[in-house]
Amino acid sequence: MKNQQKLFTANQIKKAHSKVKSGADFPTYIQDLKELGVTHYETFVADGHTDYYGVHDYIIRTPAKYASLNIAKISNRKEFQTHLKAHQDGKTDYPTFCNDASNSGIEKWVVFMEEMTCTYFDKANNSILVEEIPH
Repeated sequence: MKNQQKLFTANQIKKAHSKVKSGADFPTYIQDLKELGVTHYETFVADGHTDYYGVHDYIIRTPAKYASLNIAKISNRKEFQTHLKAHQDGKTDYPTFCNDASNSGIEKWVVFMEEMTCTYFDKANNSILVEEIPH
């Protein structure tokens, strides 16, 4: 059955996410979400909530994960790239990465399943960085 008709649940997403122990697990997590029928998702740095989207405007929103962070009004792409690399190299934990992202002016990131990309946006919805997700 093609995943166009599947409707996923918050528990299915939570189960897939529970398998992620490090950045190395991220591509498998994305594949798991694709199989569930997730077309893309947005994670908001201000409070850590994520909106997962499927076909026909289907959406599941997760609750905030932490106290609200202030997002810098002006983004700093170079600074953010430095923070992102440190995080991907295992030098920072997720809360530190989110704090660093907020200080660099990153409002959210969006993962597109078909394109296998993660795009980081500032408060003005400008694309700051697009990364390809390894298959």
